[in-house]
Amino acid sequence: MQAHQQSSRKRYQESYRQSIDHPETFWKEQAARIPWFTFPDTILAWDEQQHARWFVDGEMNICHAALDHHVDEGRGEQTALLWDSPVSGQKRRMSYREMRDATAVFAGALRNLGVEKGDRVVIYMPMVPEALIAMYACARLGAVHSVVFGGFAAHELAVRIDDASPKVVIAASCGIEVDKIIPYKPIVDAALTQSTHQPDACVILQRDACLAELSDGDHEWHSLAADAEPAACVSVKATDPLYVLYTSGTTGKPKGVVRDHGGYAVALAYSMEAVYDMAPGEVFFSASDVGWVVGHSYIVYAPLLRGCTTVVYEGKPVRTPDAGAFWRLIEEYRVKAFFTAPTAFRAIKKEDPEGTHLAQYDISCLKNLFLAGERLDPPTYHWLNKLLERPVIDHWWQTETGWPIAANMMGIDPVPTKAGSATFPVPGYDVRILDPDGEEAGPNIQGSVVIRQPMPPGCLTTIWQNPERFHKAYMATFPGFYLTGDGGYFDKEGYLFVMGRTDDVINVAGHRLSTGEMEEVLGAHPAVAECAVIGIRDALKGQVPVGLVIPKDGFDGDTLALENELKQQVREKIGGIAGLQEVLVVSRLPKTRSGKILRKLLRTIADGEEYAVPSTIDDPGSLQDVHDSMRERALGQAEQARQR
Repeated sequence: MQAHQQSSRKRYQESYRQSIDHPETFWKEQAARIPWFTFPDTILAWDEQQHARWFVDGEMNICHAALDHHVDEGRGEQTALLWDSPVSGQKRRMSYREMRDATAVFAGALRNLGVEKGDRVVIYMPMVPEALIAMYACARLGAVHSVVFGGFAAHELAVRIDDASPKVVIAASCGIEVDKIIPYKPIVDAALTQSTHQPDACVILQRDACLAELSDGDHEWHSLAADAEPAACVSVKATDPLYVLYTSGTTGKPKGVVRDHGGYAVALAYSMEAVYDMAPGEVFFSASDVGWVVGHSYIVYAPLLRGCTTVVYEGKPVRTPDAGAFWRLIEEYRVKAFFTAPTAFRAIKKEDPEGTHLAQYDISCLKNLFLAGERLDPPTYHWLNKLLERPVIDHWWQTETGWPIAANMMGIDPVPTKAGSATFPVPGYDVRILDPDGEEAGPNIQGSVVIRQPMPPGCLTTIWQNPERFHKAYMATFPGFYLTGDGGYFDKEGYLFVMGRTDDVINVAGHRLSTGEMEEVLGAHPAVAECAVIGIRDALKGQVPVGLVIPKDGFDGDTLALENELKQQVREKIGGIAGLQEVLVVSRLPKTRSGKILRKLLRTIADGEEYAVPSTIDDPGSLQDVHDSMRERALGQAEQARQR
């Protein structure tokens, strides 16, 4: 085993060192593995603000690389897409040829509406095959798509329409949830009423669950496509924008991350082999949504660039119909690699803590489980490791980077994992840990996680219509480095531990403490399904930590005793300075639809400040639960003080 570990480390180090010391050579080799119309002579260039630009004189089209190329190579009958929708009771399978043809026809339909290279198209769709077809159709024409998560509030859709100024808006008539149907057309109409910019047309995909009433300027998807001629792929520069994706939780002026065609295609194709260990013809399942970066990268583009089959799932990890939903999909579609967020498995663990549903399914096809989107807490990591007896890979990346920054490189040669660590930086990413003065921190010392320029291909190239904001937000704090906004450290073996956003570090009586460390302690308790720790204002200490925990289903113990046990565990594991002011047992926590706990919002509630319900929230009622729990505890403390 030790010899294997040394060999693995050596293979990784050779690849990594080449990518850092000779980035142009490394990425030229990777670029040669995807199809180009004109292969680039200039691999790396720098703009006027010294930001990296890749393959600047190359020409290609990501739709051609992901669809037409595979058909041209004789693999048109291979399955490209598997759609599984337990909420609608429907399933669908599409070959590469069928995907190519449907995309070409819909691109022709968009062209008939006047969409040309460089135009923007806003897409407001649920998890249906047509969402992918719409995205690829835009790419085929050289148009820039901006996908907004289906169901976002009208105001949030409106500000994105104003920022992207689309020629066309594409939407479905509705989205289908576990227990309700959400009509989309009224939301689109309300957004257009609020927005200054008005598109030339709207295209509506009618779904039987809720048909939309069409108005002047609206076009029904299938009727529009019936009159269209297939459109060929337009040759675009590698640096031309492919999409604008607005980061979740934005307020005021939205922050639109811009991704290009060429660098993105090269990076994604590389990652599918090097990180995810996927070969053409194999099945990749990412349980995300096309509205998020994971959906863009690892549902829509990366699997098809690699010649794999992608699973498009319109359902939840639980309640569609139960906590065995993922296992059913893996067995049915013979999934080799599965990718989701840790919060999905915390939901499964809450409903099925012993993993009994797994016994009903044969998932021998599954080789690797990948988790990202938020930190994989060690208790969930250990639960999955024991349950699955196969690699559980915590890897770390961001909307801004578009593909993993750190991971266990399963396609190069995997190394042993460590709970709480995303393993090593991925080739191309020169990751450093800096202290507040910009000096590099030593092993096991926490600081700001940054990436030395050049950023590798596939990362954001700018903020839509706001290059100054891009530079100020990401590049100005530490000149020559990209600021991730996360804190963390390297251990002595070079494993990277990302502990969470730097604003999740709290200052207790002059001591800087990571809320992620405290969450590890709380989450390790056998009665806890999920937890969050936040820092709230304190007149004496500046801030004090407060924990919120969700018990596992079936917990029938004394909640006060549980709260006291958890506070004691934090004192024992971290020390008295980290002593939790309070631990509150709650029924649910406010999260975004992508599964991230809204910690900043929790702090606002705890500090008694006014707050607005964000458009990204998945369950607005969870805010009231937390608010009521905090108010009840505060009243109880006031009564105790009065009696004393």
